[in-house]
Amino acid sequence: MSLKQSYTLLAPLYDLVVARASEPMRRQSLLSLHGFRGRVLLPGIGSGLDIPHLPAGPHYVGLDLTPAMLARARRRAVGRNDITLHQGDAMALPYPAGSFDRVVLHLILAVVPQPERLLQEVERVVKPGGRIIILDKFLRPGQRAPLRRGLSCISRHIATRTDVVFEEVLGHCPQLQLHGDRPVLAGGWFRHIELVRQGGVADPAEIETSAA
Repeated sequence: MSLKQSYTLLAPLYDLVVARASEPMRRQSLLSLHGFRGRVLLPGIGSGLDIPHLPAGPHYVGLDLTPAMLARARRRAVGRNDITLHQGDAMALPYPAGSFDRVVLHLILAVVPQPERLLQEVERVVKPGGRIIILDKFLRPGQRAPLRRGLSCISRHIATRTDVVFEEVLGHCPQLQLHGDRPVLAGGWFRHIELVRQGGVADPAEIETSAA
Protein backbone atom coordinates (compact mmCIF):
# COMPACT_ATOMS: atom_id res chain seq x y z
CA MET A 1 0.00 0.00 0.00
CA SER A 2 1.36 3.44 -0.92
CA LEU A 3 1.42 6.33 1.57
CA LYS A 4 -1.15 8.15 -0.54
CA GLN A 5 -3.52 5.18 -0.24
CA SER A 6 -2.89 4.60 3.46
CA TYR A 7 -3.36 8.25 4.41
CA THR A 8 -6.54 8.40 2.37
CA LEU A 9 -7.86 5.62 4.59
CA LEU A 10 -6.41 7.17 7.74
CA ALA A 11 -7.68 10.71 7.08
CA PRO A 12 -10.96 10.34 9.04
CA LEU A 13 -9.05 8.98 12.08
CA TYR A 14 -5.85 11.01 11.88
CA ASP A 15 -7.01 13.99 13.91
CA LEU A 16 -8.49 11.79 16.64
CA VAL A 17 -5.19 9.95 17.06
CA VAL A 18 -2.67 12.75 16.54
CA ALA A 19 -4.26 16.13 17.33
CA ARG A 20 -4.34 16.14 21.13
CA ALA A 21 -0.97 14.42 21.58
CA SER A 22 0.89 16.73 19.20
CA GLU A 23 -0.84 20.07 19.88
CA PRO A 24 1.51 21.36 22.63
CA MET A 25 4.60 20.43 20.59
CA ARG A 26 3.24 22.11 17.46
CA ARG A 27 2.31 25.31 19.27
CA GLN A 28 5.71 25.60 20.94
CA SER A 29 7.57 24.77 17.73
CA LEU A 30 5.86 27.56 15.79
CA LEU A 31 6.55 30.34 18.30
CA SER A 32 9.61 31.41 16.31
CA LEU A 33 7.34 32.53 13.45
CA HIS A 34 5.75 35.29 15.55
CA GLY A 35 6.83 38.67 14.21
CA PHE A 36 8.33 37.08 11.09
CA ARG A 37 7.58 38.34 7.56
CA GLY A 38 8.34 36.12 4.59
CA ARG A 39 7.36 32.93 2.79
CA VAL A 40 6.99 29.75 4.82
CA LEU A 41 6.63 26.28 3.31
CA LEU A 42 4.92 23.41 5.15
CA PRO A 43 5.54 20.16 3.22
CA GLY A 44 3.32 17.36 4.47
CA ILE A 45 0.81 19.75 5.99
CA GLY A 46 -1.60 16.83 6.29
CA SER A 47 -4.97 17.70 7.79
CA GLY A 48 -3.75 21.15 8.78
CA LEU A 49 -3.17 20.64 12.51
CA ASP A 50 -0.52 23.38 12.37
CA ILE A 51 -2.88 25.95 10.86
CA PRO A 52 -4.51 27.17 14.12
CA HIS A 53 -1.03 27.91 15.50
CA LEU A 54 0.35 29.80 12.48
CA PRO A 55 0.71 33.48 13.41
CA ALA A 56 -0.28 36.27 11.07
CA GLY A 57 2.56 37.91 9.17
CA PRO A 58 4.15 35.34 6.84
CA HIS A 59 2.57 33.88 3.73
CA TYR A 60 2.24 30.12 4.13
CA VAL A 61 2.34 27.46 1.42
CA GLY A 62 1.19 24.01 2.47
CA LEU A 63 1.67 20.88 0.39
CA ASP A 64 0.42 17.34 0.85
CA LEU A 65 0.29 14.18 -1.23
CA THR A 66 -3.22 13.12 -0.21
CA PRO A 67 -6.40 14.93 -1.36
CA ALA A 68 -8.36 13.58 1.61
CA MET A 69 -5.91 15.17 4.04
CA LEU A 70 -5.82 18.43 2.08
CA ALA A 71 -9.61 18.63 2.19
CA ARG A 72 -9.38 18.76 5.98
CA ALA A 73 -6.58 21.33 5.83
CA ARG A 74 -8.68 23.55 3.56
CA ARG A 75 -11.50 23.53 6.10
CA ARG A 76 -9.06 24.65 8.79
CA ALA A 77 -7.76 27.42 6.53
CA VAL A 78 -11.20 28.95 5.87
CA GLY A 79 -11.12 32.68 6.56
CA ARG A 80 -7.37 33.02 6.14
CA ASN A 81 -5.97 34.67 3.02
CA ASP A 82 -2.36 34.03 4.03
CA ILE A 83 -2.39 30.27 3.34
CA THR A 84 -2.10 28.58 -0.06
CA LEU A 85 -2.52 24.81 -0.30
CA HIS A 86 -1.18 22.55 -3.06
CA GLN A 87 -1.27 18.86 -3.77
CA GLY A 88 2.18 17.41 -4.47
CA ASP A 89 5.05 15.17 -3.44
CA ALA A 90 7.27 16.48 -0.65
CA MET A 91 10.17 14.47 -2.10
CA ALA A 92 9.87 16.39 -5.39
CA LEU A 93 8.82 19.89 -4.38
CA PRO A 94 7.24 21.83 -7.27
CA TYR A 95 8.96 25.12 -6.38
CA PRO A 96 12.05 26.94 -7.70
CA ALA A 97 15.30 27.06 -5.77
CA GLY A 98 15.43 29.67 -3.04
CA SER A 99 11.66 30.20 -2.96
CA PHE A 100 11.15 30.22 0.81
CA ASP A 101 12.52 31.95 3.90
CA ARG A 102 11.42 29.24 6.33
CA VAL A 103 10.37 25.60 6.06
CA VAL A 104 8.36 23.73 8.71
CA LEU A 105 8.67 19.93 8.77
CA HIS A 106 6.26 18.67 11.39
CA LEU A 107 5.87 14.88 11.57
CA ILE A 108 6.77 14.36 7.90
CA LEU A 109 10.49 13.62 7.74
CA ALA A 110 10.00 10.22 9.39
CA VAL A 111 6.93 9.49 7.25
CA VAL A 112 8.28 9.68 3.72
CA PRO A 113 10.08 6.63 2.25
CA GLN A 114 13.27 8.64 1.60
CA PRO A 115 13.74 11.31 4.29
CA GLU A 116 17.13 12.30 2.89
CA ARG A 117 15.49 13.12 -0.45
CA LEU A 118 12.91 15.32 1.26
CA LEU A 119 15.57 17.20 3.22
CA GLN A 120 17.62 17.67 0.04
CA GLU A 121 14.56 19.21 -1.61
CA VAL A 122 14.09 21.51 1.36
CA GLU A 123 17.77 22.45 1.15
CA ARG A 124 17.14 23.41 -2.47
CA VAL A 125 14.03 25.57 -2.00
CA VAL A 126 15.05 27.47 1.15
CA LYS A 127 17.04 30.68 0.72
CA PRO A 128 20.59 31.05 2.03
CA GLY A 129 20.25 32.05 5.66
CA GLY A 130 16.77 30.53 5.78
CA ARG A 131 15.73 28.28 8.64
CA ILE A 132 14.15 24.84 8.80
CA ILE A 133 12.03 23.84 11.78
CA ILE A 134 11.74 20.07 12.35
CA LEU A 135 9.52 18.22 14.80
CA ASP A 136 9.61 14.43 14.58
CA LYS A 137 10.75 11.16 16.12
CA PHE A 138 14.33 10.08 15.50
CA LEU A 139 16.73 7.49 16.79
CA ARG A 140 20.16 8.65 17.93
CA PRO A 141 23.29 7.48 16.10
CA GLY A 142 24.22 4.04 17.38
CA GLN A 143 20.96 3.62 19.30
CA ARG A 144 19.92 -0.04 19.09
CA ALA A 145 16.18 0.34 19.81
CA PRO A 146 15.29 -3.14 18.48
CA LEU A 147 11.55 -2.69 19.09
CA ARG A 148 11.37 0.59 17.18
CA ARG A 149 13.51 -0.73 14.35
CA GLY A 150 11.43 -3.90 14.12
CA LEU A 151 8.15 -2.00 14.23
CA SER A 152 9.30 0.16 11.33
CA CYS A 153 9.23 -2.84 8.98
CA ILE A 154 5.43 -2.74 9.27
CA SER A 155 4.59 0.85 10.18
CA ARG A 156 6.57 2.39 7.30
CA HIS A 157 4.05 0.88 4.85
CA ILE A 158 1.04 2.20 6.75
CA ALA A 159 1.77 5.53 8.40
CA THR A 160 5.33 6.33 9.53
CA ARG A 161 8.85 5.07 10.01
CA THR A 162 10.22 4.51 13.52
CA ASP A 163 13.86 3.87 12.61
CA VAL A 164 15.04 7.17 11.12
CA VAL A 165 18.37 8.48 12.42
CA PHE A 166 18.33 12.23 11.88
CA GLU A 167 22.09 12.64 11.79
CA GLU A 168 22.28 10.19 8.88
CA VAL A 169 19.64 12.16 6.98
CA LEU A 170 21.39 15.47 7.65
CA GLY A 171 24.61 13.99 6.29
CA HIS A 172 23.10 14.15 2.79
CA CYS A 173 22.65 17.94 3.02
CA PRO A 174 26.03 19.68 3.27
CA GLN A 175 24.55 23.19 3.08
CA LEU A 176 22.41 22.74 6.20
CA GLN A 177 23.88 23.49 9.60
CA LEU A 178 22.46 22.52 13.00
CA HIS A 179 21.24 25.51 14.99
CA GLY A 180 19.19 23.85 17.76
CA ASP A 181 18.27 20.36 18.95
CA ARG A 182 16.19 19.55 22.03
CA PRO A 183 14.02 16.66 23.22
CA VAL A 184 10.29 17.34 23.48
CA LEU A 185 8.53 14.01 24.15
CA ALA A 186 8.96 10.30 24.88
CA GLY A 187 12.35 10.58 26.53
CA GLY A 188 13.89 12.40 23.59
CA TRP A 189 12.53 10.17 20.84
CA PHE A 190 10.62 13.22 19.60
CA ARG A 191 12.96 16.14 18.98
CA HIS A 192 12.64 19.78 17.99
CA ILE A 193 15.45 20.60 15.58
CA GLU A 194 16.33 23.83 13.82
CA LEU A 195 18.66 24.06 10.83
CA VAL A 196 20.10 27.03 8.95
CA ARG A 197 20.89 27.03 5.25
CA GLN A 198 24.50 28.14 4.80
CA GLY A 199 24.92 31.67 3.56
CA GLY A 200 23.50 33.13 6.77
CA VAL A 201 24.76 30.75 9.41
CA ALA A 202 24.27 31.51 13.09
CA ASP A 203 27.19 31.98 15.43
CA PRO A 204 28.28 28.56 16.77
CA ALA A 205 27.97 29.93 20.31
CA GLU A 206 24.22 30.20 19.78
CA ILE A 207 23.76 26.52 18.95
CA GLU A 208 21.60 24.73 21.51
CA THR A 209 21.91 20.99 21.99
CA SER A 210 20.44 18.63 24.56
CA ALA A 211 20.95 14.93 25.07
CA ALA A 212 17.90 12.69 25.27
